Amino acid sequence: MEAVVFDGKTLSLKYEKNYPMPKVINDDDVIVKVEYSGICGTDLHIIQGEFPASKERPFPLGHEFSGVVHDAGKKSIFKKGQKVVVDPNCACNLCDFCRNGNYQYCTTAGINSTVGIWRDGGWAQYTRVPQIQVFALPEPITTEQAGLCEPYSCVSHGFDRASPLFVGQKILVVGAGIIGNLWVSVLHLHGHRDVTVSEMNKSRLEIVKNLETGYRLITPDVLAQEKQLYDVIIDCTGVGKVMEINFNYLIQGGKYVLFGCCPPTHQASVNPFQIYDKELTIIGVKINPFSFPKAIGLLKAMGSRYVDYKKLGVKTYALAEYKKALDDLKAGTIAKALFKIV
Repeated sequence: MEAVVFDGKTLSLKYEKNYPMPKVINDDDVIVKVEYSGICGTDLHIIQGEFPASKERPFPLGHEFSGVVHDAGKKSIFKKGQKVVVDPNCACNLCDFCRNGNYQYCTTAGINSTVGIWRDGGWAQYTRVPQIQVFALPEPITTEQAGLCEPYSCVSHGFDRASPLFVGQKILVVGAGIIGNLWVSVLHLHGHRDVTVSEMNKSRLEIVKNLETGYRLITPDVLAQEKQLYDVIIDCTGVGKVMEINFNYLIQGGKYVLFGCCPPTHQASVNPFQIYDKELTIIGVKINPFSFPKAIGLLKAMGSRYVDYKKLGVKTYALAEYKKALDDLKAGTIAKALFKIV
């Protein structure tokens, strides 16, 4: 089968036409025929050697994917042909973190066992996953829309972590890549209107206009000149230095939501006196513990008003076009790239 394969030892990618086809091994296995599979910012960090991933053998990356059931073990609840989406993360179900419902903190599972980072992922025509990580898609959600379910599940967890977010608060979204755009769509769905989006790439700001939210769109230099203060800042950049700068734009009692995944090497300096004096809150957001049902609910509520590839700046590519997809992402001419494998 076709696959885009990552070699963790050489930090290289290769398109393969004859990667081994997965087979049912366990009674609860599900073989998913992948239809849409996203390229995440974390994948870019992995390819650059900035984020940990398996180095045992070359394997397909891809932890954001949807498709249909191709085959399933005899104890699986899933049937051939069902539309599904896959949660790449799971609990070990043994440690105190997992048993308290916080598998994002798990030191053996969670992000440490993610499909597409530590196990064969969705940058392939087919992949094998345990049924506990598979979710059936209700009507009218399409597999195309569900290609964004994993990042929306992370946004859903971030929204819960940042709550309460009161309508009328001044909110700043920093970074207008796909994650920034997903936050924009969720905030607008929830009735937030006093929102500013800051992005240095003007092409990406043009993409945000497609969502027709009426939000104020500016570049970081304007942000610095204005020195306006915000109740909530949602940092979607994954750049440590951005936090260092934008932390100063919080009002008294403000919240800084550190959502973008920074490489472990990034550093940021903040003033402890500011945190004390303004009673500021710093909120970290890690993956998507048990938030897939909420993300599916979001997809259903949003429909094509928000979950539209053109509006969100998403472009699809064949697996063989992976180099073009990565180049377009790095150039910032698109917000997100997905492999379309149908």
